Amino acid sequence: MADLAIFETEINTLVKEYLSYIGLDTTVQAFQLECNEKGKSIPIHNEVLQDAAKLTAQNNLLLEFDSGESLNFWRLWEENVPFEIRSKDQTCQRLEFYIQIHFAVYPIRTGSATVTNGRLQNTMTLFKQYLETKGSDLSQTTEFLPFYALPFVPNPMQHPSFKELFSTYWIPELRGRVDKFLSAALSSSEPPALIALVVSLIESTSEKTAKSLQQNLLQAEKRSGAYMKRFNKLQADYHTLISITAELVDSLEQTVHGRMVTVEYLQKVCARLFSGRSAAVGSSFNTTSVDFTRPGTASSILRASIIPERIDKSESTLLPSLDYSKIKYHLQTGPDRTKAFLLQALRWRLTRSSPGEQRDTVLLAYIDNDLFNCNPQNSSSSFGNFNMLSLFDSSNAAVRQYVARLYNALSSLQQGRAYLCLDPEAVGRLQEYLWKGNHQHNTIDPIFEEHLLGCLQKLSLRRLLQTVMIKGDLIRWLVSTLADRNIGLSDYMLEYAVALLMNLCLRKSGKQKCGENATQVLKVLSDLLSHENMDIRPYINGALYSVLNNPVVKKEAHVMGLEEILREFMEGEQEEFRRQLEFIIKQLNSDDEGSGGGGGGVDGEDSDDDGNEDDDEDQDAMEADLDKDEIIQPLPSELSGEEFLCSEYLGIMTNIGMSNKMESLIAESGIPQRPVTPGHQRNSLQVDQD
Repeated sequence: MADLAIFETEINTLVKEYLSYIGLDTTVQAFQLECNEKGKSIPIHNEVLQDAAKLTAQNNLLLEFDSGESLNFWRLWEENVPFEIRSKDQTCQRLEFYIQIHFAVYPIRTGSATVTNGRLQNTMTLFKQYLETKGSDLSQTTEFLPFYALPFVPNPMQHPSFKELFSTYWIPELRGRVDKFLSAALSSSEPPALIALVVSLIESTSEKTAKSLQQNLLQAEKRSGAYMKRFNKLQADYHTLISITAELVDSLEQTVHGRMVTVEYLQKVCARLFSGRSAAVGSSFNTTSVDFTRPGTASSILRASIIPERIDKSESTLLPSLDYSKIKYHLQTGPDRTKAFLLQALRWRLTRSSPGEQRDTVLLAYIDNDLFNCNPQNSSSSFGNFNMLSLFDSSNAAVRQYVARLYNALSSLQQGRAYLCLDPEAVGRLQEYLWKGNHQHNTIDPIFEEHLLGCLQKLSLRRLLQTVMIKGDLIRWLVSTLADRNIGLSDYMLEYAVALLMNLCLRKSGKQKCGENATQVLKVLSDLLSHENMDIRPYINGALYSVLNNPVVKKEAHVMGLEEILREFMEGEQEEFRRQLEFIIKQLNSDDEGSGGGGGGVDGEDSDDDGNEDDDEDQDAMEADLDKDEIIQPLPSELSGEEFLCSEYLGIMTNIGMSNKMESLIAESGIPQRPVTPGHQRNSLQVDQD
């Protein structure tokens, strides 16, 4: 009630203004009277000034109308009559037509033809211009059709069609219509403030609702993806259990006929039964294979229940083997269009194959044939002259983009990342192409940069490659890129850039690197908290929490008032986000300097803040962005994808299941194989919260 007393006069003024605007004059008088009786007078000073200004404008327009000064009249007309009325109101447009006629024949009415001949020619010219422009909209109206001939009639006064224009009643009648129209139009020139307040409130509410719905949609899509992962895992487990059950039924039948089950057989069955768990620690058991050729009677019914789903689909079959020697030769010496189609087809083999045995076989073929030249044991092979990285230097944009897409697709798979880790120097080369792109190719092909960054982000989850990226000063590039808001980063680029920055900041050497440019790092991260893309917030918070472990960064954060900035962001936010910012503030105000100080330490020897293992993920996944916005399309005479590979590069049928070869290679190199991608991590967290 205290607020009402303060603003009561303004509120009453708004109500009266609105009632007057909609023509409720009796209600206005009653409202004014009752307010006066209760001692709540409404100031009328502003109303008097507004009414006086409107009356002055109306009188000036009528004076120019009477004097025949068309230029001054139309200038005042446009200044005082709202544009919306002039452009949409038919009454206004019809009245304007008659006013134009008035000014056109004004010299004839006020003087002799000889005296006003020059002025008459001028007014008729202006009227003709009006008919050819704005007045052309009324040319199909019967009422105005005769007046389109007025500029071409030598003596309009004698013409029967225009005789009425020179009658004694035509001008007073037209003037009265103009006066009446101006009274109404000038009163509606500015809508009441109450209407503006209501419109603003509705628009603000609608905008908040739209943002809320958009956020709900994004969260629903994330949950859907996570639930689909769970479903696929459950379905794979179900098929495995059906297969094992069928074999156990066969074993029971055999025991009836006196054939004993061996201990080795039971161990094999148990290993398959728990292969889902064993796979997480590097087991080589095949969890998805089902032997449909095993003889049996009762078990055949169980097998039949999964045959339609596992066999009828074409994607479950193994893809033909390829001639990788020929593929490498054409990637090295072929035309750019052939290279682009070849890179696209190799990527599609990964992205469009079915998860499980089919995709595993494709990936193993790439690794066995060292398609990306990562295996040091193959350095002296016949493929030694070809280097996939050389395609990044191609002058053809499609080749550059498609090799980046292929690397991104390979790094989306756990075994693919492990394979790329065999050559850390090659990953350093990938990083150099990001630097190079700022003033060369990437400025005209941001998709190339997106996929290159996506590849590096996924590889950054491996400790060895984090070291390569930190030493390569990738943190400085990321901070500089995120600081430049004018480059218009896509959502994909923004999310992966922030996630990559967070991963590197988790390392002690990364925190030290951030300390070299603490001011810009803190400014970039704090500014990004206000970005409309909410998906990047967890990565920003993680990076902030980590870099504040460096006393150099912490000191700069106190200087710039980071705590006040974070507390401003906490207002009106969700509980989870506020809780994360509270943890960051606690880190900022803690006395513990942590292990991320600016002091010594050799990268690769980080201790308490860095584990000795890489992160892991439950399943591999291919992003839709990998095959999005293809820039080459085959001509009618050209083949693409699997048809192109089978037509030109078919090899000897040597497909086999996944072997232990990759595991042995990684073991020899000392590289752990437990990666995770931001998307999987985010989806997993979302499902756990639900």
